[in-house]
Amino acid sequence: MSRQFITHMSRRKWNWLFAGVGTVAAAMLFSGCKGVPTKTEKQSRADLKAVTQVYRPGERKATLPPLDTNATLGTFLTYAMLNQPRVEAAYYDYAAAVERITVERSLPDPRLTLELDIQEVVTTVMPGLMTDLPWVKKLRIRADAASAESQAKYFGFESAVLQTAFEVKRPYYQLYFLNERLRVNRETLALLGQLEQLARTQVEAGKATLQDVLRAEIEQDRLKTEIVNLDDSRNPLLAQFKAALGLKADQPNPPIPAQFESTPMDLTPEQLFADALARNPRLKAMEAEVRMAETGIRLARTSKLPDFNLGVEADAKASPVMVRPTLGVTLPIWRDKIAAEIASAQALKSAAQARLSAEQIQLAVEFADKSFMYREATRNLELLTKSLLPKARQALEVARSGYSSGKVDFINLQEAQRSFLEFQLAEVEARTRRELVLAEVSLLIVGVPPPGAPILTTTLQSPAPVQPVSDKQ
Repeated sequence: MSRQFITHMSRRKWNWLFAGVGTVAAAMLFSGCKGVPTKTEKQSRADLKAVTQVYRPGERKATLPPLDTNATLGTFLTYAMLNQPRVEAAYYDYAAAVERITVERSLPDPRLTLELDIQEVVTTVMPGLMTDLPWVKKLRIRADAASAESQAKYFGFESAVLQTAFEVKRPYYQLYFLNERLRVNRETLALLGQLEQLARTQVEAGKATLQDVLRAEIEQDRLKTEIVNLDDSRNPLLAQFKAALGLKADQPNPPIPAQFESTPMDLTPEQLFADALARNPRLKAMEAEVRMAETGIRLARTSKLPDFNLGVEADAKASPVMVRPTLGVTLPIWRDKIAAEIASAQALKSAAQARLSAEQIQLAVEFADKSFMYREATRNLELLTKSLLPKARQALEVARSGYSSGKVDFINLQEAQRSFLEFQLAEVEARTRRELVLAEVSLLIVGVPPPGAPILTTTLQSPAPVQPVSDKQ
C-alpha cells in the first residue's frame, strides 16, 4: 500500500500536503497568547513579589549579615530566617502555588489536527484547529481555589519563618543561662573551698573532727562533676544553635552572642489572645483551607453545566476551499456522580471547618498554659530575688559565723550552703523559663515577627471572610 501510495503521489500533490500542514502550523501563533488574570491572581502575585523582594531579591539568595561575638540577637535571627533550608522550602512551595493560579484559570491548549482521505492517492487534505471551552465560571472558580491554596502556602511559609526564629532564641537563651549556672556553681565551689579551710582550722583548734573536712571535700567533688557536666551540655546547645541558623555540619561553628537580649513583651492575656486569633499563621492557613473548600463546593456545582469544544477544518485540495466547522458539547447526565461531587466538596469543607475549630481550641489551651507558666515563673523570680535569696545568703553568713564560734555544726553550715546554691540555680531556671515562654508566645502563638522578617508587613488579603455557603449557590 505505501509503495503504491508513493508511486502515485505527484510532486504537486506533495506541495498541496505541505501547504495544508503549513496552514495548520499557522495556528501556532496562538502560543503567544495570554489569558486574563483574575483579581485574586493579581493580588497573590503582588504579595509574592513583596515577599520575593526581601527573601530572594533578583531571584538570588539575599545577602546574609556577618556573624561575630558583637552581633545582636536580631542579626542572628535575620541570618537564620534568610538561610534556613526549611524556610526556603516553604517559600518555593508558596511560589509554586501562586504560579498554579495561572494554570488553573487558563483555557486548555488548542489542538492542531490533520485529516487525510487516502485511496490510491491523497484525495483530501484537511488541516484543522480544535479547542475545548469549559463553562466560563469554571476557570474563575478554579483560579479562586488556587488563590486560596496559595494563601495557605504563604501562611505555611510564615510559620516556618517564625518557627526558625524561635529555634534560634531557644538555644540562645539556654546558652546564656547555662553560663549563669556555671558561674553560680563556680562561685559555690570557691565558697566550699573556703568552708573546707574553715573546717581544717576548726579541726586544728580541736573544735571539729576530720569528718567536717571530708564532708566539704565530698561536696566539692560533687560540684566539680556537676560543672563538668554543665560545661559538656554546651555542645548539644551549640549544635542546636548552629542548625537553627541553617549552617551545615561541615561549616564552622557560629560565635556565641556576647550580649543578652530579653524578649520585649508585656503579657496581657486578653489583648494578646485576641491578637493570636487574628494573626496566628496556623489559624490563617486553616481559614484559607476553609475558603478553598468553599470554592470547591462552587466548582462541584458547576459540574451540572456543560463544556464545549469548537473546531474548524479546511480542505486544502478542494476548489474552492471547503471549510468544515465542528461544535461539541458535554452532556452532564450522571446525576448521582454530580451529587457525589457536591457532597464530597461539602464534606471537605466541614472537615476544614472542624480542623479550624480544633486549632482555635488548641490555641486557647496553649495560650492559657503559657500564660500560667509566665505568671508562675514571674512569681517565683520575684520570691527568689526579693525574699529567699537574701534570707539564704544571710542564713549562710550566720551559719558560717556560728560554725567559727562552735555554736553551729558543719552539717547545718553545709545545709545553709546547699540552700543558697539551690535558690541561686532556681533563680536562673525561673529567668530561663520566663524568657522561653515569652519567645514562644510572641512567635508561635501570637505570631509577632522579628524585625527584618521576610514576610508581608500587612495582613495578606483574603477574598472574603469565611462564611457558610448556601445550598442554592
